[in-house]
Amino acid sequence: MTATTEVPATETHATRVIVTRNKPRRGRKDGSFFAGEKRSSILTVVLWLAAGYFLLPLFWLVVASTKDNSALFSSFGLWFADENHFIDNLVTLFTTRDGVFVQWIGNTVLYALVAGLGSALLSAAAGYAFAKYDFPAKRFLFAVVLGAIMIPTTALAIPTYLLFAGAGLTNTVWAIILPSLVSPFGVYLMRVYAEESIPDTLLEAARLDGAGEFRIFWQIALRIMAPGIVTVLLFAIVHTWNNYFLPLIMLADPDLFPLTLGLAQLQAASEAGGGASAQFSTVITGSLVSIVPLVVVFLYLQKYWTSGLTTGGVKE
Repeated sequence: MTATTEVPATETHATRVIVTRNKPRRGRKDGSFFAGEKRSSILTVVLWLAAGYFLLPLFWLVVASTKDNSALFSSFGLWFADENHFIDNLVTLFTTRDGVFVQWIGNTVLYALVAGLGSALLSAAAGYAFAKYDFPAKRFLFAVVLGAIMIPTTALAIPTYLLFAGAGLTNTVWAIILPSLVSPFGVYLMRVYAEESIPDTLLEAARLDGAGEFRIFWQIALRIMAPGIVTVLLFAIVHTWNNYFLPLIMLADPDLFPLTLGLAQLQAASEAGGGASAQFSTVITGSLVSIVPLVVVFLYLQKYWTSGLTTGGVKE
């Protein structure tokens, strides 16, 4: 119980409350306060261990990109060598094969941006339709979408290749962009987000004002769904940027290769000439350069992960 002290009758109730609250309390005998601190400390340690586990490969990549081929095998792997060869590795990377690495960067940016934007827009439209409209076979179609999430993309690679080969689209940019536009998980995510974030009363008010369905989706729903769309956009960009198996079976022209396939080919070609001529440092530096755009995109788009965009939009 909380101890209290007597106060003069002339003092108000507020004064009595202040005196009561400021009175020192007895310590807890069960030690639950200290147990909470202990649990917090354990969680902090676990968090730092998890962060170190995920950041250690990135740190190794940064360290390895500053070494030449000999230093990669003669020095400690998790620390820098005596000489820094990062600039030399960059020059070698961007001058190899007449600067084909720049072409690979441009191809990857093209694939990722077009596929990411298209996938996010299509997922938003489909998710909005599943959430806010009633149409025949709605549950069946959504069940098909959920079932598509369970199918690995690698299992669809060969049928996709046969389909595109029959249409004459292999070894073209469309062979990478078109399959990347379909995102069952993005549709599911946008359906859940639209169902929770867009009030039906807001849509009814827009219809009463004479707005058409396309205008409601484009000017109202898309703005409210912006945080979810950014999430799907990031997932699509990262998936397309890191995709290796689909370009491997679809593309034969090195000028159309993305970074993943280009670096793998560069590594294979250098190893074919013998272990001494293998340019491991160049490939490692290329891997470091390839993740920089993803980090920049993530840092730029994370500001759009906001909530409460509809607060005050509808008066209940």
